[in-house]
Amino acid sequence: MNAEALKELFKPFGAVVVKRMFGGAGVYAEGLCFAIEQDGEVFLKADALSQPDFTAAGSSPFIYVARGKAMPTSFWRLPAIARAEADELVRWAALGLEAARRAAEAKAKSKTRKPAMGRGQRR
Repeated sequence: MNAEALKELFKPFGAVVVKRMFGGAGVYAEGLCFAIEQDGEVFLKADALSQPDFTAAGSSPFIYVARGKAMPTSFWRLPAIARAEADELVRWAALGLEAARRAAEAKAKSKTRKPAMGRGQRR
């Protein structure tokens, strides 16, 4: 799926930026990667709060193989109904963006908790 097709898919949700990554694409809103595309499949960011919704919809995580080992990610397959109905696409994309926001907030908080290291200091 090319960048224009991804932008068209997410049009009901709003304007998105598409960037090439790892042989696929990352889909961004508000500067956050909330979706990825790999081999024509679209996956949305999920977390502990939204994962039950994805599971209930029959979705599954994006899994890649590294050094012969399956590595599940926090991105889950876009449910088929979201491709068929614009209001469902908006709902699911919003879940993905909310999960991306929570992940960014958690990352920012963890950075502020770590004491700054001065030059020449060791941990």
